[in-house]
Amino acid sequence: MSERQRIDVWLFRARFARTRAAAARLVTEGGVRIVHDGVARRLEKASAEVAPGDALMFPLGGKLLAIKVKALGARRGPASEARSLYCELDADAFA
Repeated sequence: MSERQRIDVWLFRARFARTRAAAARLVTEGGVRIVHDGVARRLEKASAEVAPGDALMFPLGGKLLAIKVKALGARRGPASEARSLYCELDADAFA
């Protein structure tokens, strides 16, 4: 049984978006790419799911951010808790 979570919920709980609606908008506008089981694709729906081990790439604050999902969040906690949900990757290696 694999753990999975909606991408909009995960982005909100990992503090990449101030609201869940903003996270959903980032996804539906085509701003998020995912690598799951070695297959890269652009996410189109906020209901798409992520799992630990997935890599994500999306624009944030004027730069391109590449991260690896380490864990799924149970809540939107403090920043220190949110940082434990991911690790940063080299964006050049993502392509």
